[in-house]
Amino acid sequence: MDENEIDERAPTGRTVSDTLRQERERQGMSRKDLSDRTKISERHLIAIDEGDFSAMPSRTYIIGFVRSYANALGLDAPVLVQRLRDEMGMAEKVRPERNLDHMEPGDPERNPSGRLTWIVLAAVIALVVIVVVAWRGLFMPAAQLPPLEDEQQAPVAAAPQPAQADAAAADPASQEVVFTATVDGIWVKFYDRSGSQLFQKQMALNESFTIPADAEGPQIWTGRPEALRITVGGRAVPPLAEEQSVVRDIPVDSAALLARPAGPGLPQPGAAGTTGG
Repeated sequence: MDENEIDERAPTGRTVSDTLRQERERQGMSRKDLSDRTKISERHLIAIDEGDFSAMPSRTYIIGFVRSYANALGLDAPVLVQRLRDEMGMAEKVRPERNLDHMEPGDPERNPSGRLTWIVLAAVIALVVIVVVAWRGLFMPAAQLPPLEDEQQAPVAAAPQPAQADAAAADPASQEVVFTATVDGIWVKFYDRSGSQLFQKQMALNESFTIPADAEGPQIWTGRPEALRITVGGRAVPPLAEEQSVVRDIPVDSAALLARPAGPGLPQPGAAGTTGG
């Protein structure tokens, strides 16, 4: 359907929510049918139909859900997304100024953002490290090297214990991989290289999922990679991203996760996984 067809069924003054809802009803499609097709939860579809975007976690989610909704109905998604941006921009301009003196303690506009919290935490950790290093340099004596003549009398280093040897020789591919949600309502899907689904849902806060040991080429698709804590063999590894973004077809077997570079961030270009748009 082209833009002219949308305009014929969407007269001036009608919202994007009205356009989507009425076209869905015209096609005889229920919200459950649309949810199965787009993987958008029915409660979010209700919010879109009613134009109540306050239930959405972010502006990015709103635009992404509306684009999927429009594509599923065969509408011109770019045109509707632009109209939605215009509608949201107008709503922000007329939003009344809030009295900060009467905000609730849990008001998100009063609380610092997650990014600012991490920056402050990193600065505090860096300051603590600097203080500890300076204190050790000022008040702890330098280590004395043993004289050369005693070199031959130095005891032979103890052989590694069997448990340590077993841990060092462990196959990375056999280590258990666990994903844990650090915020509530994270939509995530795990599947193997053939596309067979392993797990899909909106994870609750602190809910975990363990990659099956027999899964072949497990991969992930989610819009909140930065909010998933990952452990391999019980050891924490960096998250898949530093900020909220949509990632898809990212390998999540233990070998792939352990091969990633140190620190958070998506795999470098040319890696097996790619990020979704």
